[in-house]
Amino acid sequence: MALQNYNSEDKVLLAVDCIIFGFDGKDLKILLIKRDFEPKRGSWSLIGGFLKKEENLDAAAIRILHHLTGLHNIYMEQLYAFSKVDRDPAERTISVAYYALIDIASHDADLIQLDTAQWFSLHDAPDLIFDHDDMVNRALARLRRRALSKPIGFELLPTKFTMRQLQKLYEAILDKKLDKRNFINKFNSLGILEKLDEKDMTASRKGAFLFQFDADKYNAKVEEGFSFKL
Repeated sequence: MALQNYNSEDKVLLAVDCIIFGFDGKDLKILLIKRDFEPKRGSWSLIGGFLKKEENLDAAAIRILHHLTGLHNIYMEQLYAFSKVDRDPAERTISVAYYALIDIASHDADLIQLDTAQWFSLHDAPDLIFDHDDMVNRALARLRRRALSKPIGFELLPTKFTMRQLQKLYEAILDKKLDKRNFINKFNSLGILEKLDEKDMTASRKGAFLFQFDADKYNAKVEEGFSFKL
C-alpha cells in the first residue's frame, strides 16, 4: 500500500546551484559559467547540477563544485530552496542554492581551465538564466547580514593580509566606503587578529604591517556572533 502511495505522487527534479563569491583584493566577484545545453544555451548561469539518489544536498554541492571547478575544501552554506513552478522551462525542477566564499588569488590556479567559466565583478555581471539573479541577490543579502553579525575574511583573504585589505573586503561586501579609524578600532575590539612582525612593502616605501586571524578566536566569534555596526 505504501509503495502504491509513493507511485501515485508527482516526481520532480532537484537541482543544486552554487553562488561562488570571490575576492581579488579590490573587488567582490562571482564565478559564472556559459551554459552549453538547451534551454538557454550560450547564456550565463550559476554553476549547478542535479542531486543523485545516493547523495544528500551537501554532498551534491561539494561534488558539483569540485567537478566543474576543481575546487575543494571550500566554505559553503545552504541558502534557500527555489520552487516556483515554471522556474525551469524544460522540466519541473526545485533548486536548492548554496553560496561559497573563496580567496581568488589562493585558488585560481586550482580552477579547471573551462573556456566557459569566468569571474565577473558583481557590478558588471551579465543577466543570468531562470531565477539565478534572484539567487545571487539573496546570497549577497545573506553575506552582508553575516558580515555585520559574524567575522568575514578567513575564507576570502590570503593567510596574511593588511588592515587595508581587510577594510577593502568589507567595503566590497557592503558596497560602501568605511571610515578607516572607526573600522580599525571596531575590528581590533573583536580580539581575533594577530599583528605580525612582517610588512607588505608593495604599496609604499614605509610598508604596512601584516595580520592574520587567530583561528580559535575567529571560530569562537563565528559561533557567538556580535553586532558589528559600521
